[in-house]
Amino acid sequence: MASVKRRHWIEEDEENLEKSQERSEMEVMYAETFKNLEEGSLVDGAVLSVQEDGVLIDVGYKSEGMIAREEFTQEEFSKLEPGITILVYLEERENADGNIVLSKEKADRMKIWADIEEIYKQEAVIDAKIISRIKGGMIVDIGVKAFLPGSQIDLRPVRDLDHLIGKSFEMKIIKMNHRRGNIVVSRRVLLEESRNTKRQKTLASLEVGQLVDGVVKNITAYGAFIDLGGIDGLLHITDMSWGRVGHPSELFMVGDKVSVIILKHEKETGRVSLGYKQKLPDPWKNIDSKFPAGTKVTGKVVNLTDYGAFVELEPGIEGLVHISEMSWFHEVKHPSKIVAVGEMVATVILRVDSKGRKISLGMKQIEPNPWELVGKRYAEGTKISGKVRSITDFGLFVGLEEGIDGLIHISDISWTRHVKHPSEVFKKGDDLEAIVLKVDREKERISLGYKQLTPDPWEKDIPSKYKVGTEVKGKVTKITDFGIFLEMDEHVEGLVHISEVGVEPPDRVEDAFHAGDEIDAKVVRIDTGDRKIALSIRAFHRDSDKRALDTFHDSQGELDQSLGAVARKITKKVEKTKEEDQADPLEEG
Repeated sequence: MASVKRRHWIEEDEENLEKSQERSEMEVMYAETFKNLEEGSLVDGAVLSVQEDGVLIDVGYKSEGMIAREEFTQEEFSKLEPGITILVYLEERENADGNIVLSKEKADRMKIWADIEEIYKQEAVIDAKIISRIKGGMIVDIGVKAFLPGSQIDLRPVRDLDHLIGKSFEMKIIKMNHRRGNIVVSRRVLLEESRNTKRQKTLASLEVGQLVDGVVKNITAYGAFIDLGGIDGLLHITDMSWGRVGHPSELFMVGDKVSVIILKHEKETGRVSLGYKQKLPDPWKNIDSKFPAGTKVTGKVVNLTDYGAFVELEPGIEGLVHISEMSWFHEVKHPSKIVAVGEMVATVILRVDSKGRKISLGMKQIEPNPWELVGKRYAEGTKISGKVRSITDFGLFVGLEEGIDGLIHISDISWTRHVKHPSEVFKKGDDLEAIVLKVDREKERISLGYKQLTPDPWEKDIPSKYKVGTEVKGKVTKITDFGIFLEMDEHVEGLVHISEVGVEPPDRVEDAFHAGDEIDAKVVRIDTGDRKIALSIRAFHRDSDKRALDTFHDSQGELDQSLGAVARKITKKVEKTKEEDQADPLEEG
């Protein structure tokens, strides 16, 4: 009996011990649960009920918590039902009322920051929506607000930032401070990575002569930069067209898709030269057979310069009509006086330089050359009549007919007159006659003479009139270091050399003579070949003095130089003196 009671007590003690151990384990588990529910942490909560003003949440604590309806979006609230687990933020385990305080909004923010931190650590890509513009950049939404600097928006500066607002792009977080709530993102980092990847791939595949597609990225005065996929190639203006290109913008615009040929690829520097015109055959090939000299062709004027007009004969082929090849009849001062850009003109091929890619054209050659008939119409020695069209320092141009002028050189105006300028004798519009001296058809020149209308006085008249020894009267026209020029009759000039002027130092010629003075001189030499007359003032005065002495001697009669004649003169003079003394009584006294 005692053993039975003892066994019963033992069993009862074991049962109590077991229950005590279970309570202890439950208390430990319960306590550990509370330890996990630290204020300021994220916990999973189960929805117990959805009420009008909020949601009752069980987070495994001794009491439940209520989250206000305003912390949920309309869509989130409509999906809530008992049993669903959501992430919440534990603000307080017990407030003044003994209730647990939970927050859905703060849980969302903490979850977003945790996700962003993980993305930042992993250097992963995040979607960002540009929501506004601020100084220095843009504000973007990546779940929280972040800053996108202006320098990180694109590979090149973006001028119009406003058009980006509302657009979403993939970006990378480049700087983050959770404590301060600062996040800086970059789109440029991803673009550079993409460009470098494409660049390496493109560089590995490029070959000279290869036809590739690209996009016009930038246009300058000397060419266009083409994006070939991570690498830019230069399409120079000279490789755009076989014809004339004034500016690359005439053919391309930024954003145009183009097919180009790889002309050169420097792997060391990464430079790529592109060609566009090379896609078509070179129009200058076999140009000599296509446009032989003498062929008449019609083309469009595409450009005007001071020296001529460029005419497009076909795409890529241009020729130059020099200003001298535009008209037989007019002295063209500028091509715009004859043709205009866009005008269709008839021309003749004059010369073709296939190596230099040049074609010389002529417009006047379409009509017969009037100078072909000039030789017959104006033979040498023919007397012509014309009107003075223009006067220059070296002569005057006389109009003979439309497009044909003759030149009277200043030396052919007068046989004897020293003409300093043609305007001394003629003026524009004067009618005159002249003699054709020479016709040069190749240079298209006619030489005329005016003085040739009369015989050359130096051949007969002047030598006979101004023989050596002749005394002349002339007017001083010019005084030089070597002498004085005198103008005599009929505009004939003579030179009195300084040695024949008759002025002795320290006297000066300039003081003794002046322009306009009339002076007598003597002809001492005449040269009909050089058409020169040498005069002498000294000789004139010497001869004049001799004539005066001779005249004096003539007036005195013959002189008797004998001793008897002298004695007779002395005797007569003495006798005469005596007579005078005897007749003067005062003298006697």
